[in-house]
Amino acid sequence: MDYQFASELWETSGFASWVFLTVPNPVSEDIRELSGPRAGFGSVRVEVRIGSSRWRTSVFPDAKSGCYVLPVKKAIRSAEGLEVGDGVVVELSPSDES
Repeated sequence: MDYQFASELWETSGFASWVFLTVPNPVSEDIRELSGPRAGFGSVRVEVRIGSSRWRTSVFPDAKSGCYVLPVKKAIRSAEGLEVGDGVVVELSPSDES
């Protein structure tokens, strides 16, 4: 199943800060249902497209928001000219690949 949504890039605080976007609640709920029980961090493999950039990664459950979060690495942000705080349109598909 493919999803398209808009979300804003945000950064964690601390020494090794990461940049994420939050997967909206309705999409997170669908992913949770489709993926079933998960071990470990509860991550789910996904395929993502932002602009012309496509990659495979995982989304991770966020206890604070109850939604999944998607890490967006620097190479993708640079290629797409994105900064923390920017709104982006995301295409996301859960992946069968482990």
